[in-house]
Amino acid sequence: MTDDQHLPERSRIVQQHLTEAGIVSQVRELPDSTRTAADAAAALGCEVGAIASSLLFLADDEPILVMTSGRHRVDTDILAAQLAAATIVMASAKQVRAITGQAIGGVAPVGHPAPIRTVIDTSLNDYETIWAAGGTPHTVMPLTFDQLTVLTRGTPVRVAED
Repeated sequence: MTDDQHLPERSRIVQQHLTEAGIVSQVRELPDSTRTAADAAAALGCEVGAIASSLLFLADDEPILVMTSGRHRVDTDILAAQLAAATIVMASAKQVRAITGQAIGGVAPVGHPAPIRTVIDTSLNDYETIWAAGGTPHTVMPLTFDQLTVLTRGTPVRVAED
């Protein structure tokens, strides 16, 4: 059992989800912000593509959490085709906070007030270890692609041309 009492409350909730899913990973607090994929990659000494950025979109007004590789931007036309959605729009900061309970730059794949339909960028499978936000802009956690899929019950999809 790890002592995660030093973590922010949001990160403790995320850690609890990891434990309940049977995933051995530890949310870590970093001294500097990991608000952007480039910031996180620099802090962790990894490729920017190994950063699993959490982006919230509305697909036909339904919240969709997209876990995407930091190496590219989500192509909303490709995403719409993958989801058979007529419209895809990026959620506002206010919507992100209301739906996830977390701030932009720190949205974890789990730990939200209610489950969110999640899709996972297939490009993340190119990395042995991927890093996702741990519920705050200063926390991250290492995962494998398979662990992220199990944790989120997400669907792997292509979200950009590579």
